[in-house]
Amino acid sequence: MTNVIQQTPTELLDWTIDWATRGLGGDTIASSTFTQSSTDFTLSSETITTSPSTRAADSATLFWLTGGIPGQIYTITNTVITAGGREMQETVTYNCISQRLV
Repeated sequence: MTNVIQQTPTELLDWTIDWATRGLGGDTIASSTFTQSSTDFTLSSETITTSPSTRAADSATLFWLTGGIPGQIYTITNTVITAGGREMQETVTYNCISQRLV
């Protein structure tokens, strides 16, 4: 996943954070929490899932995102605790855009 995501407020899209690329090794994610910088947008269906890069179980997190105010930039921080006791954080920037230009 890139550290900056863009979408319109009316889209409902899923985004994955691949912790296997962050040095997780053989460890797995035991718990995951998301913190958002504003209530202007909604996060839902936050889950622990399989890494898209390594296909290792319980080594990525996924969330669905909708809402926001066009032109605003927000942050989403995911904190995970692994089965081995590591605590790791990743912050993603959400750039809410008014429309997609194709």
